[in-house]
Amino acid sequence: MNFTYPKSEKLKSKTTIDLLFSKGKSVSKYPLRLVYMAGDFGENTPVKMGVSVSKKHFKNAVDRNYFKRVLREAYRLNKHLLLDNLEQPYAFMLLYQTKDHLMYEEINKKTIQLFEKFLAAIKSEKA
Repeated sequence: MNFTYPKSEKLKSKTTIDLLFSKGKSVSKYPLRLVYMAGDFGENTPVKMGVSVSKKHFKNAVDRNYFKRVLREAYRLNKHLLLDNLEQPYAFMLLYQTKDHLMYEEINKKTIQLFEKFLAAIKSEKA
């Protein structure tokens, strides 16, 4: 299993991000929200992932950067759940949506639950 988060998997394109928020769908598992959209985004990667933490909830950049680092790590360790079950390329944005300072273990557990909820949602869309 390849537990890396290479540059090719990082969602950087402003147009793709805008499209994701305007036309994408989402699933939530407190305190996380996953906005997703299927489509080919120009590269050979099956997943494009971005993370975001609200400035409204965390005024200090140090706190925002900490939670972004934790979200990227949780994704990196659990992305095999997505990659093993996706049939087409997806773009994702993972959002941390609370003022609470949760521990890494809890965020990791919620990330796994969120990915499982996403997989159930795309299966029900196909059926």
